Amino acid sequence: MIATVDTVKATTNLWGERWSKLCVNGMANGVAAATGMSGNEMNRDEKIRRLSIRLAGEGVRVGQALGYVLEHIRSHDPETLARAAEGDAKALDEVETQILAGLRSNTRSDLARPSMGQDMYKGRRTEIDFINGVIAEKGRDVGVSTPSHVKLIDAVKRVEHGQMPTRPENLYAI
Repeated sequence: MIATVDTVKATTNLWGERWSKLCVNGMANGVAAATGMSGNEMNRDEKIRRLSIRLAGEGVRVGQALGYVLEHIRSHDPETLARAAEGDAKALDEVETQILAGLRSNTRSDLARPSMGQDMYKGRRTEIDFINGVIAEKGRDVGVSTPSHVKLIDAVKRVEHGQMPTRPENLYAI
């Protein structure tokens, strides 16, 4: 029944699937909340795009340390994302080439924002603690550093509490 409205597949890798989805949300939702940018705008901005890649890579390394077998994250191989986040130029080029190619074929509006960006726009509390916060907490538990997530959480909370407006510059120093 679900297949009539969305894609569906059976899996024996529930935790790997769930962590992979958390990585997807962790690389975009908080970024949208702190910047006010749409998904397309985030992908066009080199600094923000690379921050999103670092967020994904940190999430991948935490998931791997937890023993999960990760699935593709936005069509990217998890190991390639992690290597890109860690400075592997070839991996970074591969990931960015895919992202930019997706932009060219993307028919979504520049107004489409990840859910946390919508929450911020509507004045609602965000789920930053339950997305990036979980990645950072589990990272601490397994000894994997997640500095990008920690700094993003701080930026989102500052915007959420009215200490700064949403804008891309909020994240450029991360």
